[in-house]
Amino acid sequence: MVCFGTAWWLLTTVENICDPTLLPDGSPWTCPWDTIFYNASIIWGVVGPLRVFGIYGLYPSLNYFFLFGLLAPIPVWYLSKKFPNQKWIPLVNMPVLISAAATLPGAKPVNYNCWFALGLFFNFYVYRRYKGWWARRNYILSAGLDAGVAFLATVCYFTLQNPGISGPEWWGLSADDHCPLAHCPTVPGVQIEGCPVF
Repeated sequence: MVCFGTAWWLLTTVENICDPTLLPDGSPWTCPWDTIFYNASIIWGVVGPLRVFGIYGLYPSLNYFFLFGLLAPIPVWYLSKKFPNQKWIPLVNMPVLISAAATLPGAKPVNYNCWFALGLFFNFYVYRRYKGWWARRNYILSAGLDAGVAFLATVCYFTLQNPGISGPEWWGLSADDHCPLAHCPTVPGVQIEGCPVF
């Protein structure tokens, strides 16, 4: 009920929600996950996987990534057996690394840079230097960071976003990941002004 009520409240109070063309720069109401879900339903339901990833599609070579996912853990296993003194090698979890890429379309690369830097610092440096502290407080720190992001997002919304106060203008507000060609088609022969023709 809470999720439904929140969604209904947002849909009725936020003007132009989920329409990035009508929203101001930096608006958090662009709904990237909904766009991805919609695109996936079109790909799998209307167009069909044969016309996208099959012999009639543009991306049949993407099917090789299934083979890559199957074989990716083998080098890690081999290296962990060949170098048993290197304790970090068995900690490399290829399924986790590969599945993390599944959330990339909805998140911006800056999210992954922060996640990687913080994760590497606490789970490599702090783990090695201060193992006792890490064992007692790492999960508490993780929960605290998650709760802090949620709390700060709520505070920022009610104190800044809801009254219409915009933040400073900076490069991070752009919703296009700073790629001017992201809107260009990849179908051979299609011509759009400002886009390369393949």
